[in-house]
Amino acid sequence: MKRLIATAALALLAAPAFAEGDAEAGKKAFNKCKSCHAIASPDGEAIVKGGKTGPNLYGLPGRAAGTVEGFKYGNDLVAAGESGLVWTEENLVAYTADPKAFLREFTGNPKAKTKMSFKLKKGGEDIFAFLTSVSPAPVAEEAAEEGEAATE
Repeated sequence: MKRLIATAALALLAAPAFAEGDAEAGKKAFNKCKSCHAIASPDGEAIVKGGKTGPNLYGLPGRAAGTVEGFKYGNDLVAAGESGLVWTEENLVAYTADPKAFLREFTGNPKAKTKMSFKLKKGGEDIFAFLTSVSPAPVAEEAAEEGEAATE
């Protein structure tokens, strides 16, 4: 019984990894993002060539906000990540719709700022699905798989 409960709890932690959107539509919609963002694996393989104004979005699903090594984030986004902001589909969709308003609400700081000025009116779910399709499994999903293997 404990094993079943533990497995169910770990599966819930991994839930944000499963995107509701359409990855193929997200690949097309990502064209709006690539002027500032690239998607490149740690070994340097360019999955989507893009700008360097924004951080590399490889591995974004399930990652804490403001944590790409070597990228200079704004203080408020770093603080949000340190306070528990993780890039789930829900959070990414809300953030991209209105980055400043999202950060202000998440942090509770009415003066919170972000470097991202672009607002994505629709298609955030699809972009998250695309990012999920080209990224490694998030930490929560890997932990669930390791937990299952350890209990077998």
